[in-house]
Parts: sequence; C-alpha cells; structure tokens
Amino acid sequence: MTLTSGRFIGHEYDRMIVRFSMHDDAKEIPCAITTSAMDYLERGPQVRPEQREAQFIRLRDRIEASTAIKYRATEFEGTPPGIVLRGIDFRP
Repeated sequence: MTLTSGRFIGHEYDRMIVRFSMHDDAKEIPCAITTSAMDYLERGPQVRPEQREAQFIRLRDRIEASTAIKYRATEFEGTPPGIVLRGIDFRP
C-alpha cells in the first residue's frame, strides 16, 4: 500500500481545487487539493490561475506526503472515492 506519484490533471477555477492522481500499484487514486491549502503551504500571496500547475509542482512532495497519510487512514471522499486535501491537513 505504497503510493507513488501520478499525474497532474488540472486546475478547476470554479471549484478552487487542483486535481491530480496517485498510484497504489496499478490502481489510480483520484486526488485534489484546495487552492487555499496550496497558498497556505507557501505562506505568500495567492497565485494567479495560470500559475497553479507550477505551484503544485513546487509543493508536490508535501502534497503527496499528506495524501499518503490520508490514504493509509482510508479518509476517502466523493464519487468515485478519492483523497481531498484542505488547509487543515497541513496545520500542526
């Protein structure tokens, strides 16, 4: 049950999330992180929509580490079930 990097899917401006995936062996796990959570991680000004992919790449290691924690805890949401990260997932 080790997750590995998947693919960047895209920024959904209307939902204020960035969608990506991770893999558990051959199984693709749908994932998302709120844009406010990414801004919280960078502790800087909010980035423009066209900068979200670059921001995700910069934060990818921290995002994927938190995703793995929620995956091991089986904290799935939605249909199909996936992992959603919010700002609270990164607070001490």
